[in-house]
Amino acid sequence: MNLDEARQLLQNIKNGSMSIEAGIKELEDLPFKDLGYANIDNHREIRVGYPEVIYCDGKTPEQIRGIVQFMLTKGNNILGTRASEEAYDAVKEICPEAMYDKLARVITIKKKDMEVSESYIAVVTAGTSDIKVAEEAAQTAEIFGNKVERIYDVGVAGIHRLFGRLDLIRGAKVVIVAAGMEGALASVVGGLVDKPVIAVPTSIGYGASFGGMSALLTMLNSCASGITVVNIDNGFGAGYAASMINKL
Repeated sequence: MNLDEARQLLQNIKNGSMSIEAGIKELEDLPFKDLGYANIDNHREIRVGYPEVIYCDGKTPEQIRGIVQFMLTKGNNILGTRASEEAYDAVKEICPEAMYDKLARVITIKKKDMEVSESYIAVVTAGTSDIKVAEEAAQTAEIFGNKVERIYDVGVAGIHRLFGRLDLIRGAKVVIVAAGMEGALASVVGGLVDKPVIAVPTSIGYGASFGGMSALLTMLNSCASGITVVNIDNGFGAGYAASMINKL
């Protein structure tokens, strides 16, 4: 339930089109629903503007299916990140319209249309290997009602590729940059645009990249202003933050 839905519920009770008992029935699962193995935060969209997202890694397929089964009763769009194919198969049993992106490891279920903002988010990657993280970011932003432009494989090893897409990147309200290896692309983009840049270090690279630590430290130490850095491979965090900025 979001704020608009809560207001409408109270208005319906006030004008008599809904009984007090029916209204209580609508609210009985607030602020959370205890499933035994999970407490689903039904109050989150009212508080922060977005419903709870399922982090699937570490949960069994049966647990994920149970969480989704309850969330379906609320009519919200559902996002599951870091999901395995086994988890998707379990969800598909109760929700045939569920979609799965194997590369991004994302499950999406669209139950209602959202108002899509006119402005867009640019999602940029240094290399093709970074796309799996970038897609987690892009699909997170999309299910929250944002337009996304994808600009992939434009890293500093062939920086002319970036310049060829610069107009599209500069037209965005916020830019997500996913890069592994030494993570230099975020600094380059940050020095070329007048929009906030969310940098995502990825765990792509040879041994001395230390699983994304080199890219993380490069991005944290960037001399380009306006860059914010999320955790290694945290495409979801970047997409969520970019959505909030895009909707301001």
